[in-house]
Amino acid sequence: MILVADSGSSSSDWMLNVPDSKPLFFKTQGLNPFFVNEKEIEKVLKDVPEIIPYIDEIREVYFFGAGCITPDRREIVSNALTVLFPKAFIAVESDLLGAAYATCGSTKGLVATLGTGSDISYYEGEDLQTSLHGNGYVLGDEGSGAWFGKRLITSFLYGTMPRDLAKLFEAKYHVTKDIVIKNVYQRDRPNSYLASFMPFMSEHRAHPYVDKLLTDGFDEFVRTNIMTYPNFWEYKCNFVGSIAYVFDMHLQAVCNLHGVEVGKILRSPIEEIFHFIIQRESSSVDY
Repeated sequence: MILVADSGSSSSDWMLNVPDSKPLFFKTQGLNPFFVNEKEIEKVLKDVPEIIPYIDEIREVYFFGAGCITPDRREIVSNALTVLFPKAFIAVESDLLGAAYATCGSTKGLVATLGTGSDISYYEGEDLQTSLHGNGYVLGDEGSGAWFGKRLITSFLYGTMPRDLAKLFEAKYHVTKDIVIKNVYQRDRPNSYLASFMPFMSEHRAHPYVDKLLTDGFDEFVRTNIMTYPNFWEYKCNFVGSIAYVFDMHLQAVCNLHGVEVGKILRSPIEEIFHFIIQRESSSVDY
């Protein structure tokens, strides 16, 4: 049996191929190794009742996750998965590679993630080039949920948010400076906290302030991420993540303005990744 995961910072999607049945799907919290350690990953998965009956039968685990960009971070996830699935082959890769499998398959192109965080790389049809982006919510993550959330909450605290919008924001979230400071500087997963304000932007996307903020954020992502690739216009740029999916019209408009050809936009790539892996491994066995 093969278990496949696509993990962001806020949530993780899992699919398991169950013989003579449809695949088993379940969700957990995000398992970004920059924000969770081995023990925390083990605890999260041990609390998932769906997989308990299959633990000894799982022979391969393919985990594609945000934060899995260096050997030491991948090792954190791999060690935790090895404890839970001692009989399985474990492969841990970046969420970008999973996104490439889901959107490009074996075709060359640019692939970007726009969810809680953001990143981009060039996919050569089999492997990814090393990304120079994806520097996290403090140094980068342009156009991501954390990026937008940071600007939204900052404008509210500074009193620069339009008054009509600020009243709606205050009524929905009841935030104060102390609450924000604690969540951003003293508690776990500050990037997910910042991204948690995105439903407000979705509800009020027609407001001129939100409309401009979305346009400015995607413009910065395109300029600092996509347009740094030589001949970017020769390839389709594919997107994965809730921010790209929910605000696709703003994203498309900005991409069109800069001559970026948009390929697929997927909210969650887990099904596409799962079928890619299953087909690849089946072909390998047949061969």
